[in-house]
Amino acid sequence: MKTMTVKKCEPFDLEISSIAPDKSISHRSAMFSLFAEKPSRIRNFLMAEDTLNTLKIVEKLGADIKAGEDEIVITPKGMREPDDILDCGNSGTGMRLFCGLLSSMDGFFVLSGDKYLRKRPMKRVTEPLRKIGAIIDGRDGGNLAPLAIRGSKLSSFDFRGTISSAQVKSAMILAALKAKGKSRYSEPELSRDHTERMLKGMGADIKTELTYNGYMVEISPLNSPLEPLDIDIPADPSSGFFFAVAAAIIPNSRVTIKNVTLNPTRIEAYRVLARMGAKVEFVKKSDKYEPIGDIVVSHSQLNGVIVSENISWLIDELPALSIAMAVAKGKSVVKNAQELRVKESDRIKSVVENLKKCSIEVRELLDGYEIEGGDLRCDVHDSFGDHRIAMSFAIAGLRCGAKIEDTECIATSFPNFIDILKEITEVRVED
Repeated sequence: MKTMTVKKCEPFDLEISSIAPDKSISHRSAMFSLFAEKPSRIRNFLMAEDTLNTLKIVEKLGADIKAGEDEIVITPKGMREPDDILDCGNSGTGMRLFCGLLSSMDGFFVLSGDKYLRKRPMKRVTEPLRKIGAIIDGRDGGNLAPLAIRGSKLSSFDFRGTISSAQVKSAMILAALKAKGKSRYSEPELSRDHTERMLKGMGADIKTELTYNGYMVEISPLNSPLEPLDIDIPADPSSGFFFAVAAAIIPNSRVTIKNVTLNPTRIEAYRVLARMGAKVEFVKKSDKYEPIGDIVVSHSQLNGVIVSENISWLIDELPALSIAMAVAKGKSVVKNAQELRVKESDRIKSVVENLKKCSIEVRELLDGYEIEGGDLRCDVHDSFGDHRIAMSFAIAGLRCGAKIEDTECIATSFPNFIDILKEITEVRVED
């Protein structure tokens, strides 16, 4: 088990052009290439454990993969029933999206992962898929991996989800692509929409609409293969956000995060940081599959904030945002964030327990937490095997020094996080 020690840092002005490529778009680029007939070309693919596991699964499903210095070329050879378990590693995104993709494909498939992923609940995806005819089983009534899927031709559906979740929505869209007729999926509010954007860009007949009671996607089944992807994956704003928080909490500091996606559903955490008082600027440069540009964040006095809307747009950034809340003036509240409990760890408990070790007054809620801003006094923190918890409390260490245990998980999403952190402070990693 690796332990990381982070020392308190001095003011900094940092430009980062090496933020990890976007994890969500990397996963989807590999998966969606299976719907094409010609080779897809993917540049700046995230070479992290989670996304590399997705690539391996795509290969086991019948694609030919050639990885060069500058791009990955994925050539579908026809879907193949694998002769082994499909290992998603630590990736809930991988497992949940593959549930949808495979449920309407011919064949038998078993999805599994590491010890952490096998403890994470999957019913939020398997239950909706079962309701539209998917044949999925697993431990605890299909709630826990390994998950066994018997792919079959699904009927069209008109399904309203009870939560806004990009993973659930994406799984349902992928299942609908091979259904017998036109399908509709609705959610209470728009969740991250990379799946719709990318599939539309590949030629899928997908229509979207904001309605009086939420958001609706209409999916027509594929009558022919999609156009292959030709994509440069932008940097991940979720990864960049750790250093945005660093600049916001260290006086006289600034960071410029280069070439990230500026998709409105991905930059909500930066907007919350701006509401708290940080100086945040978005500089748009291009807009093909995704709007892409730079984000500049500078320190300013932070104030408490209530976060209860657009939760699905910033669910991954809430642990890092809790560090900004911990040093802000006044009380901050996070509500309607039950989904935090089913991530790589129960992130509500993980945040609360670790902030208490920082001598911060914090109260756990069923769907979030209340944080009274104060002076961080960091201690030894447990990552709970969760990469975002590990990185969030490493950023907290920039204010007061910290030691974080079980940090191997960082490599699952942000392999060069520690290298960038070393540009602004001293970091030591020990076994």
